[in-house]
Amino acid sequence: MKKSIFKDKVLLITGGTGSFGNAVCKRFLNSDIKEIRIVSRDEKKQDDMRHEYQQAFPKASQKLKFYIGDVRDYHSIEGAFKGVDYVFHAAALKQVPSCEFYPMEAVKTNVIGSNNVISACVEHHVKKAIFLSTDKAAYPINAMGMTKALMEKNVVARSRQMEKGDPILCLTRYGNVMASRGSVIPLFCDQINAGKPLTITNPEMTRFMMTLEDAVDLVLYAFENGKQGDLFVQKAPAATIETLAKAILDLKKSNVGIQYIGTRHGEKLYEVLVTKEDMAHAIDMGNYFRIPADNRDLNYDKYINKGTKKFEQSEDYNSHNTERLNVEKMKKLLLKLDLFK
Repeated sequence: MKKSIFKDKVLLITGGTGSFGNAVCKRFLNSDIKEIRIVSRDEKKQDDMRHEYQQAFPKASQKLKFYIGDVRDYHSIEGAFKGVDYVFHAAALKQVPSCEFYPMEAVKTNVIGSNNVISACVEHHVKKAIFLSTDKAAYPINAMGMTKALMEKNVVARSRQMEKGDPILCLTRYGNVMASRGSVIPLFCDQINAGKPLTITNPEMTRFMMTLEDAVDLVLYAFENGKQGDLFVQKAPAATIETLAKAILDLKKSNVGIQYIGTRHGEKLYEVLVTKEDMAHAIDMGNYFRIPADNRDLNYDKYINKGTKKFEQSEDYNSHNTERLNVEKMKKLLLKLDLFK
């Protein structure tokens, strides 16, 4: 049994039946962690997950506990936080077009739901909570990104109110998680299997490329290094959607071709992981950026004559100006995924 940073601790994951929750379980369930609690609203996914881990980890699966609850409803989740040491908040509405058509549903889950999680953490004296955000929250143009941006603002605002003994609240922001549920890579594989061309929106559209393991590493880095109100970003390469499609066609040895369908509702040409404003006070940690909370108060008079030249010299960190993957490098990254092994 490998040693865990969660030795004898209870970890709760909201939205834990998703790709991220499963990756955390696979990494830590067989360690010396005391318990992993999964809070979500879909009993079918919970039942599937329960049986999967009973088969994969016959003994360790006893540490996995399931709670039906919706983060939108504080009273449905509050009881699951009793006795919890740490929380990873992954529950969210993430699909950009869906949030465009139902923006108030995104508000209920992404904003109000995350606030309910903070309140439950405070109520039950959780030590630390990490809130998962997205590159779409930086300069948001769609409802999904706007609600995630508001989640970030609220986490930082509430972190300012925390006192000694209250939970430490931190954030992570990351780009596309390759092959996660609902993402484009499984869609491309399904289209190839059906003999259909790969549908891409704009060939010049770029996206950050992160594996699920990278996403877990980022959250763990925030967990181990984060102070009250910190936001963490992992540096990542990017590729155009056309490069990604060509790499998948090569690996699958398919000649179904590519069909261009045009940009969908609320899509950006490129994504920003760290805004120009955040870069002005970001701390370069090597593979990560740490963006501390702005803890100035509302008494702006004392700042009236002070400014920063660093802001004027800053450039945002986006999927157009980061390392750009070609087809061969994209194929190497794809080969890390179970889909292509």
